[in-house]
Amino acid sequence: LVLARPRCNESFSNEFEIFRSFTVANSPQAKKRARQNEKNRKHNASLRSMARTYVKKIQSKIEAGNYEEAQAAFQQAQPILDSMVNKGIFAKNKVARSKSRLSAKIKALKSA
Repeated sequence: LVLARPRCNESFSNEFEIFRSFTVANSPQAKKRARQNEKNRKHNASLRSMARTYVKKIQSKIEAGNYEEAQAAFQQAQPILDSMVNKGIFAKNKVARSKSRLSAKIKALKSA
């Protein structure tokens, strides 16, 4: 993958996107696989972003010190995070670890 410097009026992401679409695949099967990989990469990035947004919402409620809202946000995010594990977006232990840490922070809010 060769990266060029962006022109003065173009952003780096646009320039990178142009080069990313270029594949060295020769056979029809490899070309199709390259198309599928790119489509899946974009879809997975969207799902990953959505899951991170849910976690950030929980963290902002915890920082605000609102137990009820934090608990509600956590209940809403739990099935989303679990589905990301089933889809292979995140590893099982990573999600379990983050849910455990968020839950502990929420419980600490209740006692505080």
